[in-house]
Amino acid sequence: MPQTGEDIKRLLEKANTLPQRPGVYIMKNAGGNVIYVGKSRKLKNRVTSYFRNGDKTPKTARMVSSVKEFDYYVCDTEIEALTLENTLIKQYSPKYNIKLKDAKSYPYIKITDEEYPRLVMTRKREDDKCRYYGPYSGVATVFSVINTLSAVLGLPNCKKKFPADIGKERPCMYYQMKKCCGVCTGNVSAAEYAEKIKYASDILRGNTAVVRRELTDKMYRLAQEERFEAAAKCRDTINALEKLSQKQKVVAAPGVEHDVIGMYADDICTSISVFYIRDGAVSDRSEYVFGSDRIVDESNISSFICEHYRIREYIPKEILISFQLEQDEKDLMCEYLTSLAGRKVTLRTPERGDLKTLCEMVKENAAEKAKLYRIENEKDDRVLLRLAQLLGLEVYPEKIEAYDISNLGKEHITGGMIATERTRFLKSAYRSFKIRSLSDKTDDYTAMREMLSRRLDHLSDDDGAFSQAPDLILLDGGKGHVSVIRELLREKNIDIPVYGMVKDDFHKTRALCSDCEEISIAKENSVFVFIYKIQEEVHRFTVSRMTDAKRKTLTTSSLTKISGIGEAKAKILLKNFGGISGVKNASVEQLASVKGISERDARNIRQYYGGENTDERN
Repeated sequence: MPQTGEDIKRLLEKANTLPQRPGVYIMKNAGGNVIYVGKSRKLKNRVTSYFRNGDKTPKTARMVSSVKEFDYYVCDTEIEALTLENTLIKQYSPKYNIKLKDAKSYPYIKITDEEYPRLVMTRKREDDKCRYYGPYSGVATVFSVINTLSAVLGLPNCKKKFPADIGKERPCMYYQMKKCCGVCTGNVSAAEYAEKIKYASDILRGNTAVVRRELTDKMYRLAQEERFEAAAKCRDTINALEKLSQKQKVVAAPGVEHDVIGMYADDICTSISVFYIRDGAVSDRSEYVFGSDRIVDESNISSFICEHYRIREYIPKEILISFQLEQDEKDLMCEYLTSLAGRKVTLRTPERGDLKTLCEMVKENAAEKAKLYRIENEKDDRVLLRLAQLLGLEVYPEKIEAYDISNLGKEHITGGMIATERTRFLKSAYRSFKIRSLSDKTDDYTAMREMLSRRLDHLSDDDGAFSQAPDLILLDGGKGHVSVIRELLREKNIDIPVYGMVKDDFHKTRALCSDCEEISIAKENSVFVFIYKIQEEVHRFTVSRMTDAKRKTLTTSSLTKISGIGEAKAKILLKNFGGISGVKNASVEQLASVKGISERDARNIRQYYGGENTDERN
């Protein structure tokens, strides 16, 4: 239901009752869905400004036109409001807010807590005694850093466990090539290795200059003691660090440490680049591009920056930004970042000199990313517009859902659904369906109908990804499949275009079809490639889900052959031991410790798998 003048009047009256205190407001649409979350040091002033006549950016005006109701929370301090705002943005993922992806998906470098620690890549930060660095912009960056540090400091990259494997095998070729210190030889003490890990830790924190200085002092000391071989190793490490610095893009003097945030915005998108300057060089960068529907104002950008640093291991003493913010907003951000870092953090916009030039460089990088985004969007628009023309669609097919059925004979009949948004695969919207209506036969039409029926039933949901109808449905099948699903849509009184993706004799995409005609896409190269990718992806996803179901049944059925073990106990065992291999290797005592598994069951399992790994009571 569209917004009316009465709605605006009612919302303005409600906004006028708000207190002049810090707080967070939540805008909702007609369906009750949260579409925007914001904070303000004076709730009444901020919220009333949305519903008064006056200049608004097109993005803000579009958001306000969708508002039917709003809620609010009064906070004691601005810091509390900032923290709550970030929490609510993560909780609701509002349409108009800029936001970061889940922190769990970022890669880190972990220094393990062992006598001889290792540098490893991980996506999970745990509350353990290990040290974590990052997050980094991508896995490739993490492995590049690990490999570089390993080569420079001579850290082992092998899978040997130390000190357990010391002296068991002859050193590998990396030791011969002087790219590994050779812990396996027994000639490297835990103290010497700990020093190398300390250097690695310092470099990961951006203190390369400190490491070079310490190594130089050590080299001279060793030379005075006439330990020339050890001094030569220090010299080689120093030279390697010099070469590493030369490879990086040097943008400031040695020892300089800043994070520099540049932003570029136009009517199409907003692009944000973050350069991490360590020891005067760009050690890594993060880049974000948000579409035209995202609102970027002072409140949003400050919340974004604070959330960006909340998930990072390290915050430098000074952060530079290429854009202006009100001093009150800067002070709030500095207070929040200082509390995160445990020491004073400042944020400023340089007005002149080298630091201003540095900010302009990062802003230009953001502008270049925005340019690439526009080019990609224009390409996407052309593909979708041409697809709409070929199919005679009345609606631009921004969101497309595709469906396929896969099975092994009469077993494990599985339906798969994938989604695209502006030609990009939307993996968070992928779903699989275990077909229930077929128990002893295969029937693609019935299976496809059941899958679509279950999916379409969710259009009546108040919220969630399934509550939104796609602009186009594509089926991996021909006219018969289309006919069945169009009949289903008529029964449910739903109007969504449906077409089939037809394959040739070689199982490759040939055309699109309705229930009465085929539409050739062979000469429409961009459309053909797009449809081909959709058909391949939905087939891959559906087959993978069917295969997973089959594999689980096979492992479960292996256990159910054992006396006293049924499906329920089999699932419990697989869950507790992480799979069939864990069950096979478990002792009677370990098996019997699982809730629901008796000692008799445990002995039967051990006997079935050869009677190994029994404990002393056996």
